[in-house]
Amino acid sequence: MTSNIFITNPNLLYTAGRPEMMKYIPMTVRKVLDVGCSIGLFGSQIKNERNAEVWGIERNKIAAAQALQKIDKVIVGDVVDQLNKLPDNYFDCIVFNDILEHLSDPYTIIYNAKSKLKECGVVVCSIPNIRFIPNLRDLVLRKQWKYVDSGILDRTHLRFFTIKSIPELFTAAGYEIIQIEGIMPIKGFKFKIFNVLTLGFFRDTKFPQFACVVLPKRETKLYN
Repeated sequence: MTSNIFITNPNLLYTAGRPEMMKYIPMTVRKVLDVGCSIGLFGSQIKNERNAEVWGIERNKIAAAQALQKIDKVIVGDVVDQLNKLPDNYFDCIVFNDILEHLSDPYTIIYNAKSKLKECGVVVCSIPNIRFIPNLRDLVLRKQWKYVDSGILDRTHLRFFTIKSIPELFTAAGYEIIQIEGIMPIKGFKFKIFNVLTLGFFRDTKFPQFACVVLPKRETKLYN
């Protein structure tokens, strides 16, 4: 699985795009913020396919320099420090692809992002699913919870989410869920049988990630 995440090691630049996330970017966007833009591949795709002005936030200087060749503006730094410095009511869409799980307090970041959106602006996210069936297999059958360099148990992940806790994250921060769906599902006859035998209880476990589109509810207090 590829990610477009904050990079802690300057020798590890995540260079994969996220084409599967493009369909969640509204066709009408004109100004977009890509948080954790890495080298700018997804931002450049938005810029080209949506004819939009694209900004990025990226704390890795090497990645940020490459992103600046592809998108309109790149702010070097951590989103925790940089978000409040951005103009209010400016963006039609803010993207958090594989970012929220790296933050100690994603609730506050998501809440503060609302002020940066224009009226009817949306937040688009991809978020790993901790209930992905290989994780459940390792935990339940192998008694193993092993952090690795990338993927759902990336050793830099600070938060973990499920199909139930993802909506709770956004509603707590004052958002309305427009769309949430699993992406990049595992396929195979064995899982289909397993899903039938368990009456669909584990149907969410075939997805490594969920894609979300959310819209702010105005005048909502944090953790309301």
